[in-house]
Amino acid sequence: MGGKMSGSAAEGWNKERVEIGVLGLGVVGSGTVQLLQRNRAEIERKIGIPFRIKRIAVRDLYKQRAVTVDRALLTTDAGEILDDPDIDIVCELIGGVDPAKEFVLRALRNGKQVVTANKEMIAKEGHLLMEEASARSLDFQFEGSVAGGIPIIQPMKNALAGNRVVEVMGIINGTTNYILTKMSQERANFGDVLREAQEHGYAEADPTSDIGGFDAQYKIAILASIAFTSRVHVQDIYVEGITGIEAADIEAARELGYVIKLVGIARRVDDDRMQVRVHPALLPQSHPLASTNGVYNAVLVRGDSVGDVMFYGRGAGSGPTGSAVVGDIMDVCRNLRSGSTGRVACTCFEHRSVQPIAEVVTRHYLRMTVEDRPKVLAAIATVLGENDISIESVVQKATHSGLAEIVWVTHEAPSLRVVQALEEIVRLDVVQSVANWIRVEA
Repeated sequence: MGGKMSGSAAEGWNKERVEIGVLGLGVVGSGTVQLLQRNRAEIERKIGIPFRIKRIAVRDLYKQRAVTVDRALLTTDAGEILDDPDIDIVCELIGGVDPAKEFVLRALRNGKQVVTANKEMIAKEGHLLMEEASARSLDFQFEGSVAGGIPIIQPMKNALAGNRVVEVMGIINGTTNYILTKMSQERANFGDVLREAQEHGYAEADPTSDIGGFDAQYKIAILASIAFTSRVHVQDIYVEGITGIEAADIEAARELGYVIKLVGIARRVDDDRMQVRVHPALLPQSHPLASTNGVYNAVLVRGDSVGDVMFYGRGAGSGPTGSAVVGDIMDVCRNLRSGSTGRVACTCFEHRSVQPIAEVVTRHYLRMTVEDRPKVLAAIATVLGENDISIESVVQKATHSGLAEIVWVTHEAPSLRVVQALEEIVRLDVVQSVANWIRVEA
């Protein structure tokens, strides 16, 4: 079968088997190849046609890998996959934007269907790639880019597509959820738990993308663009990681009936605006996401007709993400057989703006260290009141060396008012420090 196709990308496709090329044999690539090998017979029965992994592009031919493959399949030249006229599906599993983006464009321009699990590339360049695929009636699938093995992209694009989605909220990074869970269960501090997560392979040697919230930023950008049929620019998303969360915050939250989670939130504001943000939040212990612990992920989708729908499972790793990639491969194979590739095109046809974080209205948790003497509470409450921030509750913690720790939970107020109030509060003579400020979600 030749490279470029006219009309439908699968028009006239009558091959006896599907030929697959894989770019990358790391964690996700290994999981994908292993699953294709292990469940080959069952997969072929389900898709109704044989398949073959024809070529796998890697950086190092001799590296020890988690999956056993015939070394004759390996190549260091991605062009052997991208330009091979016999390869029908290209699986891009190398990650990052460069050179992945150019590889995908090259594959699409050569008339190949593409499956990827590359969240950063989809978040930053997905609009361009999907338009390229749509113009050529090609499939461009990316289920594995968000929440590992949890089916979320396809359900939102298909089963839930008739709904007007009003909110998507999720715990979409397993590393940070593991850290916060351990801090809560073992009353441990952030640094110790991070080192333990690295030792167990749950956190990278450089964990910045996870603990800084950037991994979740890419994922919520993808989910928001699907939910609200609008392109979301990554740079417009407010991001705050978990490095400032202390054991004292975990304990205070518990006493108040909350848990602390790193959440990605996409919320419809009105017809023209949406909220898209990533930050730690206090969730009530009764919240659907509150019991999601360890490396597990969960996504809550709220639609106008379906109501609340929860998706829960392992959010990362070789097996779970490989499962999502293989599911996409199978879907593409069925589309090839039926001549219906490219049937679900890019749906980002709206132009909604992202509401600035300063305008976002939530409740707020404030923890501060103050002098333990009369009228301190009144002085701080006065500043909050002058900034139109009302107080829901206040708790004074144990004193030491003439100091007291006070935890405030406010009623709803825009973030800008809290910023202004805190700037005044830290200048009060009776306030030693503002230790933390965390948003509270219902």
